[in-house]
Amino acid sequence: MGLIITLILVGLVLIFAEILLIPGVGVAGILGLLSMGGSCFYAFMEFGNTTGAVVTAVNVVLVVALTVYVLRAKTWKRMALETNITSKAVEQAVLRVGEKGRTLTRLAPMGSARFGDYVVEVKALEGMMDPDTFVEVVLIEEGKIYVKAI
Repeated sequence: MGLIITLILVGLVLIFAEILLIPGVGVAGILGLLSMGGSCFYAFMEFGNTTGAVVTAVNVVLVVALTVYVLRAKTWKRMALETNITSKAVEQAVLRVGEKGRTLTRLAPMGSARFGDYVVEVKALEGMMDPDTFVEVVLIEEGKIYVKAI
C-alpha cells in the first residue's frame, strides 16, 4: 500500500510541476500521469477490483482538485509579477543628424551619450571614445545612432 501512496504523491508533484514550474515541456506531466496510472494498475493487480476502483477514484478526485487549485485566480496572482514598466523609448525623430552632445560612458564602440535632455545609446563611427567627449550625430540608420568626436 505504501508504493501506491508514493506513486500517487510523486504523480501529483510532477503534474503540479508541469503546470506551474515547467509548462510546455510535457515530460513531467507525462511522468506524473504514468505514475498515477501505475498506482491504479498496481492496486488492481495486487489488491483486487475494489481497492483498484477506490485508488482510481482517489486519483481522479486528486487530479481534479489539483487542477481547480492551480486554475484559481489567487494561485496565478501569487506567481505573477506586479512590476509596471514606466520607462519610454526615445523616438528617432528627437535626434537629427548634426545634433551635438557629450558621451557619458566610454564608446567601445557603443555606449551612452546625452543630447539635451535625452540619454541614448550611440555607436562610435570610428574607434573608441572616452567619457565626456563632445560628439556629433553623423548618421541614423536602422535604429542605430552613429557619432563622431568634435
